[in-house]
Parts: sequence; structure tokens; C-alpha cells
Amino acid sequence: MAKHVTTREKRRARIRRKISGTELRPRLTIYKSLKHMYAQLVDDVAGKTLVSVATTSKALKGELGDEDKTGAAKKVGEALAKAAKAKGIEQVVFDRNGFDYHGRVEAVAAAAREAGLKF
Repeated sequence: MAKHVTTREKRRARIRRKISGTELRPRLTIYKSLKHMYAQLVDDVAGKTLVSVATTSKALKGELGDEDKTGAAKKVGEALAKAAKAKGIEQVVFDRNGFDYHGRVEAVAAAAREAGLKF
């Protein structure tokens, strides 16, 4: 039986054919579930995750408090940019992972830009 492929998965595949991350300019990929937000910097050449931050990570758990989901997404973007700066990463390629560039996805990107990452 064939697996049903969602429209988001089709968009994701189309985007991934066009962009790729390197060690100097990794791919900033995001994922959002109904409750949480995940972001990571990936070096596709080496196949390694360089930095990873999520609303479930211990560093952000106590900091989030009573934030709404968009506020939590902003904190994820800021924390990711701070961790990237610590590793010497200045520029990234943004991968929205098939999600619309709106709401929480836009909040992560905007917060990462404000914290110093260049897209």
C-alpha cells in the first residue's frame, strides 16, 4: 500500500533539492509540532548537526515560563543564534522545512537575525 505524501512533505523535498548546508554556512532547519519548536544547524556535507535548540531543551525549559508558542519560538531563535556565535558561525541558509513562513517559523527566523545570524 502506498504511503500518503502530504503537501508539506512535497514542499520540503522541493526546498531540500535546492539548498544545502556547509561547515562555513550551515543549514538552519526548523520543525514545529503542535506544542514545541525545534531548530538546528546542519552541515550537510559532513552529515552532522552542529547546534541544536528546542523548547524541550534543559537550557530553555526554565526560561520559557508562561510564554505563548510564538514567544517560545523567539527564545529558540535567540538561543540558537547565541550558540552559533559561540561556535563561530555567522551565516546560515534558512530551511523552513515545508512550513509556511508565518507565525512561529517567522518568529524563529526574525529572532535569529536580530541576535546576529545572517541569512
